[in-house]
Amino acid sequence: MSDILDKRLVFVTGKGGVGKTTVAAALGLVASRAGKRTIVCEVAQQERMSHVFRREGVGYEEKRLDTDLYAISIDPERSIEEYLRTQIKPTALYTLLFDNRLFQYFAAATPGMRELVTIGKVWELAQFERRNPDAAPFDLVIVDAPSTGHGLGFLATPRTFRDAARVGPISRQAGKIDAFITDPGSTGVVAVALPEEMPVNETVEFERLLADEMGMDVDAVVVNALLPARFDEGEAEQIEQAAAANGSPGVEAALKAALFEHRRAHTQRAELDRLTKELGRAPLTLPFLFEPDLDLRSFDELSHELETQL
Repeated sequence: MSDILDKRLVFVTGKGGVGKTTVAAALGLVASRAGKRTIVCEVAQQERMSHVFRREGVGYEEKRLDTDLYAISIDPERSIEEYLRTQIKPTALYTLLFDNRLFQYFAAATPGMRELVTIGKVWELAQFERRNPDAAPFDLVIVDAPSTGHGLGFLATPRTFRDAARVGPISRQAGKIDAFITDPGSTGVVAVALPEEMPVNETVEFERLLADEMGMDVDAVVVNALLPARFDEGEAEQIEQAAAANGSPGVEAALKAALFEHRRAHTQRAELDRLTKELGRAPLTLPFLFEPDLDLRSFDELSHELETQL
């Protein structure tokens, strides 16, 4: 992952619930500290990360969150409107088309259209020459992408439209986007997993499918929420004996909780070892934080942990 910050565009994906947003935010903080003007994009108007940095969501605006760190929540309807505004002249014709209810119904009902305009906006953010000449370019665009179950289809959307249209402006534009996101010099993919059986299986399968169907590599795998290995087996056995012999319910409960965490950590290490073997390389790891909710301090802590492994 040493060169991931040299990309123009990075997609962060993984099974639902593994912490994609956390990793995307941590990576954004690492990049911004390196002096790169970075924007983290949330799709489908999620607004999870932006609420940590700001009380209100950022919406469809390039909002500054920290030094060299920005965020945007991509709204497909606003993306369509922005694209048409730059493509259709005069303005009266654009207004007539966009305000037409039949056109809006067609755009909403076309399979993959929301995904295409979303990834098109992501692509536009990663260009040195922006649609709006007054908009400053970004050094790195990080996308909190859909989960791996939908992430592959999301990445394949431009190619699908390019091949379906075959000729014309939609095919040409989709072809440009596809060429950019499949160029390993421009675009990277980070897969996030938990050290558990199902996320590990899905990560391995995603890497295989990404290579087979898109000709793309997973640049890095991040295993999130790894529990610390506090005890060895000998110490765990002593704790178990102490729990059985102790007469205090409170002390016994605490010792059993420590044993439960030890066994869970042991299972996690086994899954981490399996993932390493399946991938043929060691993934990056982020620790489990014993916090009810992650806040800005938590993101900062995780970003420094990630930075040490780059």
